[in-house]
Amino acid sequence: MADNHLKVVRALAATPKGLTRQKIIENGGLSSGGRTTLMLDELEQSGFIKSYKPYDKETKDAVYRLIDEFSLFYLKFMDKANDTMSWARLSEGASYKIWSEMAFEAVCLKHINQIKSGLGLMEKLTKEASWRYVPPKGSKEDGAQIDLLIDREDNSINVCELKFYTGELTISKSYAGDLQQKLDVFQEKVKTRKTLFLTLITTYGVKENSHSDSLVKKSLTMDVLFK
Repeated sequence: MADNHLKVVRALAATPKGLTRQKIIENGGLSSGGRTTLMLDELEQSGFIKSYKPYDKETKDAVYRLIDEFSLFYLKFMDKANDTMSWARLSEGASYKIWSEMAFEAVCLKHINQIKSGLGLMEKLTKEASWRYVPPKGSKEDGAQIDLLIDREDNSINVCELKFYTGELTISKSYAGDLQQKLDVFQEKVKTRKTLFLTLITTYGVKENSHSDSLVKKSLTMDVLFK
């Protein structure tokens, strides 16, 4: 039934970074079984959602994300629209920022080949994946999520941060700490000896400062996505 397809889409719309199959079932109030797998396949083949195999996990642990731009916009702004609220007000609120980040990430993940081209990797054999680490309940460990990993045949990994910003992005001391934490947690949990290249893909580029100079190995703007 279409109602269940909508439950999947709504569950994913409420979780920008995506959900596993089991979490979709729980959050969407669905029954476990082959029918859910078929629905996910149908939605993916139709271009509404996309699955990403985590870097260090099995296919069964794939994370699904909503990538249909209209669905992202409709469920954020139109589904429960207040006729008295103008677009000018909506576009200044937190919901607009969240939607912008979700939409930008979705567009980036649809253009991985263009990102590889911008990085000069089209001639290299690569594997692409996402990655997340959720500490056990009660643990004092830091969690981390990486939007896109490009694992290269030359013993290197591009750790890609997909960042929407309305102008040139300045990496503050706090944000630099967050980025370094991602690299540290990934390296520790995956036990990789590969060289990690922090790669920022932003709307209008990264402003050079001491933090960008020490951390960012490569920066691309959204223009590369449409070449």
